[in-house]
Amino acid sequence: MFYAKLNLVRGRKGLSRRELIGQLAATAGCAVAGSAFGAQQPQAPPTSPATPPAQTAAQPETDLLRQLRTAHPRLILPDSELDKLRAAVREHSTAKRIFGDLEKESDRLLSIPPVEYKLVGPRLQIQTRHAIDRITTLALMYRLTGRDPWLRRAIMELAAAAAFKDWNPSRFVDTAEMTHAFAIGYDWLFNSLMPEERTWIREALITKGLDQGLPVYQQKNRWAIDHFSSTIVCNSALVMGALAVGDEAHDKANDILRYALESIPRALSTYGTDGGWPEGPAYGEYATRYACLFFASLDTAIGNDYGLSGFHGVDRAGRYRVYTIGPSNRVFSFADGPDEPGLAPEMFWLAKRFNNPVYAWSEQKQIERSPHPDALDLAWFQRDAKAPQPPSWPLDAVFHGVGVATFRSSWDDPAGIFLAVKGGDNKATHSHYDLGSFMLDAGGVRWASDFEQDDTGVQPNQRLSLYSVRTESHNTLMIDGENQDGRAEAHITHQEIGPDFAWVQIDLSKTSAKIKQWNRRIGLAQRKAILIEDSVRADQPVEVIWDMLTDTDVSVNGPTAILHKNGWNLAAEIRTPRHAVFDVAPVRTPPGTPASPKYQKLIVRQVEKVTELDLNIVLTPYRDGQQKPQVTTQFPT
Repeated sequence: MFYAKLNLVRGRKGLSRRELIGQLAATAGCAVAGSAFGAQQPQAPPTSPATPPAQTAAQPETDLLRQLRTAHPRLILPDSELDKLRAAVREHSTAKRIFGDLEKESDRLLSIPPVEYKLVGPRLQIQTRHAIDRITTLALMYRLTGRDPWLRRAIMELAAAAAFKDWNPSRFVDTAEMTHAFAIGYDWLFNSLMPEERTWIREALITKGLDQGLPVYQQKNRWAIDHFSSTIVCNSALVMGALAVGDEAHDKANDILRYALESIPRALSTYGTDGGWPEGPAYGEYATRYACLFFASLDTAIGNDYGLSGFHGVDRAGRYRVYTIGPSNRVFSFADGPDEPGLAPEMFWLAKRFNNPVYAWSEQKQIERSPHPDALDLAWFQRDAKAPQPPSWPLDAVFHGVGVATFRSSWDDPAGIFLAVKGGDNKATHSHYDLGSFMLDAGGVRWASDFEQDDTGVQPNQRLSLYSVRTESHNTLMIDGENQDGRAEAHITHQEIGPDFAWVQIDLSKTSAKIKQWNRRIGLAQRKAILIEDSVRADQPVEVIWDMLTDTDVSVNGPTAILHKNGWNLAAEIRTPRHAVFDVAPVRTPPGTPASPKYQKLIVRQVEKVTELDLNIVLTPYRDGQQKPQVTTQFPT
């Protein structure tokens, strides 16, 4: 049987994209694989008239919904799991806190108006995310408690969004997110809805959601053939909607699922082998949340996820999140996104799927700090949590797929050092011109920061003019005052990871046509100090400026500088060249964009243009009243 064969694939870890989808195609003859690799699958031999088609091993299974669970709820959290959740709320303090916060949030929602059709720039996303949060929270809490006011309020939210003229299909992630909200509302509340309520919720989900996605699939454009977060989000949400109404709109839902199984492997392959995500941690979390919604919905609705959660790197996506959050709970916020980690309930799902209690530990820590609950944290809650410890969780990690390395002095010291640096690809969606940029935390202070600028109302063609995207707002080198090449890539070409000195080398030579070579070596020496070495070669003289964005108090004295904040200091010293000195420069945002008095830049500017530069800088954090640690470590010659 088709699904029996797929179940043989389900759960296999470590399969590559080609291997996994190839196996699906080989076992099922399904159209899942073909165009995802740009190659046609071989045709099955003609069926003998004496052999019924159903008994032919290579016969394609056209009804992908044949084993759709008939009863609702069928998405993510079947009713059989509710008693286990209630027990967790009684017995586990974190689950009890989530429940209490969701209870307060559900009561708060009773007194506020529902969503309204209101675009901010090109986006409806503020409203779609309100709808997801509200409907999921109210529906879950109603299912756990049976409190009728929460049911009525969820229906009110659905009615408001169903009345929208559309769900903003020109920016399809908005349509996808609202489809997600309606899939949850329809499925989780199905047994308590009146027949007429089911009808208008289902019609809105189909006409404003599924019907808008089918042409994108059929025309093979936009997110359907991309490989970034939007591909995972849109496919996942449409599949959730299709599974929710699969019995009432069978053919359309079946088409959605068939197209999605062809489309989503493109984006799942972006995890590579190490779980990194090139659009930055914020969009990595977005992609991973929807990937887990996709896997979980398939698993609970039809009995398996087609083995897609077994893609290389998916199991390590949680590891990437753990390593990009520093001890002071600030994230390595490269590309678009804030430096606050926020909640990531999918870490619980990943913890269970891959038997990794460190993922659950990470999410439980965020719940303790977050003032805002997430219903999925309760729906997916995992009690078994364990803090990371060497040797299985070393202090340093390198993610070659996205060119990111992180270093730390401790897993459990909130004042510990956290250093992160990136190479990567300037062509990635949501990327900045920030190859070579680093961030640094110590003593609970972020010494080397990333400029945050809200782009909510910005049109896509205006984004690259934002100061936050430009090279000068990042902790890297500026060559002749210009942005990096928007097509440039930078790879980690060497690494040495040891207890006393851990470092990487990044080849940044493609960032500017004006240089022929630039290597940045950066790392953590003796778990006490940060070493940064830039080696630049050019055929013609160029101006090179070393930049570090900071919101601390800075005093400079020739080749040394002291940064101070919150009872901590960061000593900066230029080891070479001898004539180089530090300076402080203001942040000058372009006309028409918000100024930022919060930040200034510690810079190193050469006296004149150069064709060769070997710049070595040491950054050493220490507490007020303590002596600066002495570090003599140097990069090997």
